Amino acid sequence: MKKIIVLLLGLSVTFVGCDKKGGESKSASGQPSGRIVYVNTDTLLNNYEYYKDVVKEFENKSFALENELQRKAQSFQNEVALFQRRVQAGGFSEQQALTQQAALQKKEQDIMMYRENAAGNLQQDQAKKTDELLTKIHEYLKNYNASDKYDMVIGYSKGGGVLYAKEDLDITQDVLKGLNEEYKSIKKKNESKADTTAKK
Repeated sequence: MKKIIVLLLGLSVTFVGCDKKGGESKSASGQPSGRIVYVNTDTLLNNYEYYKDVVKEFENKSFALENELQRKAQSFQNEVALFQRRVQAGGFSEQQALTQQAALQKKEQDIMMYRENAAGNLQQDQAKKTDELLTKIHEYLKNYNASDKYDMVIGYSKGGGVLYAKEDLDITQDVLKGLNEEYKSIKKKNESKADTTAKK
């Protein structure tokens, strides 16, 4: 998931304002006042709490799915082994053996289909979360640039489309601080709602 998001952020340019005053000097507040600034996407993703929570959530989902699939596969293998032992011991008529074999083949197909569907659903969830993440960052940057100080905020990452950017145009830490504060506030509200609901 990280590679997908880094690619999306690293290659995209977010338009967030249209200040017609030129210049790339620092403002009185110490923040860059140039028309184009950048956010280091590697730093942002490594330190954005929402992103870390999303990664953890999908690691847990993947782990749970893998465990479930292993249990299903083990159960199926046990059934096949039992079937083979009973066939060798003469515990089935020819017709019973054929019926049981067909049932086992169907079960194997069902497991494979379940695996494909579950993996597909997980990918769809990841795509949705990636979109939510990009939307959160874009909306935050739009609000961050409400005064139309910047024309563009570029996503910068090592090996990405931007090969060099001056450090005084880097607004990563300021954006990261704001995003984490915003997420902390939302998370706190959601936890408070969950507690209230649980008490009812």
